[in-house]
Amino acid sequence: MAEPGGTPGQPRQPTERDLRNMRDHHLGRLLLRAHRAFSARAVEKLRQRGYPSLTLAHLALLPHLDPEGTRATTLAERAGMTKQGMGQLILDLEHQGYVARVPDPADRRAALVTFTEAGRRFLLIAIDVTREMEAEYAAILGERQLAGLRGALAALAASERDHR
Repeated sequence: MAEPGGTPGQPRQPTERDLRNMRDHHLGRLLLRAHRAFSARAVEKLRQRGYPSLTLAHLALLPHLDPEGTRATTLAERAGMTKQGMGQLILDLEHQGYVARVPDPADRRAALVTFTEAGRRFLLIAIDVTREMEAEYAAILGERQLAGLRGALAALAASERDHR
């Protein structure tokens, strides 16, 4: 049986309003909007704390950098960007004094990107900003709902890793 407005055996065609609603409210788009809002707010707070040259693009590298260092190819993979794009971000952050390239002890032909002392100081401030933002989210959602959101997002991320 057809849905109202459709032909027998066929679903009805979505209206412009249906399409707009599907586009604006599907889970992927909501996750993307929430991520962008979180990142933009983090950059704003970091700029207020003395990091005026930090951009949203830099946030594509910094959260993926392991304390002991990470190869540029791994950073690019984790951030979902090209090696060339990641190379440019690394170069920019090197010029700003937050990261350095050092020989990889496991393979002297390769380099690890590591935090400098200035980068480690920045990292501590970024952790404080993240905690502050999570407290703001808890005020909006409540502690229980925030914990549920964190658990749901962790489960989705783990599920994605399992599908690779």
